[in-house]
Amino acid sequence: MSYYFSRILDVSFDEAIQRTTEELHKEGFGILTEIDVKATLKKKLDVDFRPYRILGACNPPFAYQALQAEDKIGTMLPCNVIVQQLEGGRSEVAAIDPIASMRAVDNPNLTEVAQQIQDKLRQVINSL
Repeated sequence: MSYYFSRILDVSFDEAIQRTTEELHKEGFGILTEIDVKATLKKKLDVDFRPYRILGACNPPFAYQALQAEDKIGTMLPCNVIVQQLEGGRSEVAAIDPIASMRAVDNPNLTEVAQQIQDKLRQVINSL
């Protein structure tokens, strides 16, 4: 089982960010954090890297349910979604598979929440 699901789009990096953000909002996710990996690597290491952004997506009702079931689950939140530029002007969007990541936590009360989040994140990727 893969730890993520992804889709390659024939759109620019900026358009992929916009579309991904819109689809996340449709599924009830807000963006809590946004890490510009390219800018960070340039600043910290003075290296050039392709456009690559990590979006920290959170669906508050599901985050609350997960936190009620497992108080340390915050170490695995928010759900990360990446957007990266590929060769030829294409972009890739990938989201963490919460079921795969939650396997590390031995708490059956998280199973239903993880499944619902997985369904929503898959819908985001499929809608792009």
